Amino acid sequence: MKIFENKYYILEGNLETSEEKINTILQEGKIIYEVIRIINGYPLFFKEHMERLINSCKLMDISCLIEEKEMFENVRRLCTYNHVELANVKLIINSITKKYAIYFIHHSYPNKEQYEKGVKTILYHGERNNPNAKVVDNNFRGKVNEKIKETGAFEAILINNEGYITEGSKSNIFMVQNSKVLTAPVEGVLPGITRAKILEVIQNLNLEFEEINYHEKFIKDLDGLFISGTSPKVLPIKFVENYEFDIKNKVIEQIKKAFEEVINNDINSIKNYYIK
Repeated sequence: MKIFENKYYILEGNLETSEEKINTILQEGKIIYEVIRIINGYPLFFKEHMERLINSCKLMDISCLIEEKEMFENVRRLCTYNHVELANVKLIINSITKKYAIYFIHHSYPNKEQYEKGVKTILYHGERNNPNAKVVDNNFRGKVNEKIKETGAFEAILINNEGYITEGSKSNIFMVQNSKVLTAPVEGVLPGITRAKILEVIQNLNLEFEEINYHEKFIKDLDGLFISGTSPKVLPIKFVENYEFDIKNKVIEQIKKAFEEVINNDINSIKNYYIK
């Protein structure tokens, strides 16, 4: 299976096309990474993604030698040479060699029907070894993906050893109960960029909010849930296993609309930020 999409990728600042060269950076050590959504040829929430990449490196005791502006320019160059306007781009750093690569990866954005009718999710009992750091764990991801494929679900909601909802396998999970927005404490989940932006939206909308350890046995008592992440943005959940929820929940609709405005504002502001 090809690692990168499109013709070119960037390795240590150079445009490359060789599959062999990119394989060398993936063969040893751990891989610290970020996946960023490209909209109109520009990286969404770029500054926040870079901050998290640097934080992940610190958690792994790795020096991140790449300048933010240099990374931005490389992402833009990659979009230009590949004629890409809408995509997901992956930034990776090898823990041993400290080399970095930037390349487009396969993406699967929800379609219009999924946004309108919601998606199916399953429960998966398992958690990441280090949820606060974005480090590739192919073994864990493989097991979860196998279960998702087997059940025909869009996403798996992870349940920790105590039975509490933590996050999605590749997303964050938000819940609504009595007009109050709930999500797992940040200590036990990947501090998603979209998650942080949604928390800002919730605050700006003056909605009630709580970070809480919510047990799976009370899922039936929720009024609604949604997925957040790079690809799904704000995506309503219709089913959790056999439990069905209202995807037209007013609180979720408010958040979804406000988040689209946040995206538009970020893309408009980033266009000129590094061009000074």
